[in-house]
Amino acid sequence: MRIFSKFTRTRAAAVAAVLCLALAGCADEVSHSGVGGGRAAGGKTVKIMVGGLDKVIYLPAVLTQRLGFFQQEGVDVELSTEPAGVQATTSLLSGDVQGVVGFYDHTLDLQAKGKNVESVVQLARTPGEVEIVSKKAASAVTSPKDFKGRKLGVTGLGSSTDFLTKYLAVRNGVPVGEFTPVAVGAGQTFVSALQQGSIDAGMTTDPTVAQILAKDAGTVLVDLRTPEGSRAALGGLYPASSLYMNTAWADSHKETVQKLANAFVRTLKWMASHSPQEIADRMPADYAQGGRELYVRAIRDTLPMFTDDGVMPPDGPRTVHEVLKAFSPNLRGATVDLERTYTTEFVKQAK
Repeated sequence: MRIFSKFTRTRAAAVAAVLCLALAGCADEVSHSGVGGGRAAGGKTVKIMVGGLDKVIYLPAVLTQRLGFFQQEGVDVELSTEPAGVQATTSLLSGDVQGVVGFYDHTLDLQAKGKNVESVVQLARTPGEVEIVSKKAASAVTSPKDFKGRKLGVTGLGSSTDFLTKYLAVRNGVPVGEFTPVAVGAGQTFVSALQQGSIDAGMTTDPTVAQILAKDAGTVLVDLRTPEGSRAALGGLYPASSLYMNTAWADSHKETVQKLANAFVRTLKWMASHSPQEIADRMPADYAQGGRELYVRAIRDTLPMFTDDGVMPPDGPRTVHEVLKAFSPNLRGATVDLERTYTTEFVKQAK
């Protein structure tokens, strides 16, 4: 890590500011720490945290910014990133951000804990996750029935990958206490953990999946990127990636939420009518860390997970509830009003 003096940082900031004024495209530049979308006329910046900006499952967030749809709708959005959705949820509850692009299942978990959070745009109808097993363990781990005694990678403890891993185990006869979840993040940290034997298998997303398969470092055990895969492994559609917000904030900022919904729905429709190559062209070049060909493949393999209208699948909330109840004491003993965990008010009015 480089450490800069106060003077150096100040001088660098001044130079950067001058360059931004000189270069018209500066406001659209994307980094892994955050994305600035330019100032929209009248109104404060809406901060949205994403559970991994470069993950394909959350691609609509950055793509909406890159297509200029936030600005065209008249809302100024600042995107930031955390490696796992659980950290993003913490930022939402503390008021550091106004929205999260993360898994819908957090809204149920939070309601059971007395917090009212709702999905306002449902980006995906399936998790988009893949349980992948290392080459070394592949002969011994041929299904979730073999999770007993294994070290299983998740992005973070309490994350949606953690939830799904526990469900796959319990549904296949392996109690939660009989395997070890290991927080390994995503991307290169996940790949390294798999290659070095720190984990026997783990749940991750594209483009990490594509990179692992290209390196021949692992094989797919359970594929949750398609509706068919979700129904087979989880018993139904499992709506995942979404824009969720504190219900009170959404209710008191309806005009702003509507603009956000308009922008996201425009992106989903744009994605449905464009090829994986065209989508990749719009994304930051450094997101294709394994090479452009692999990145395009990752987008192609993940596209079936997305909705094209932002509407919650009718049977989705029930499936999510059944999955969480299978292993979570919080959900098993709580009364959850599923209709309060999401709203279609804004997406159904989207342009």
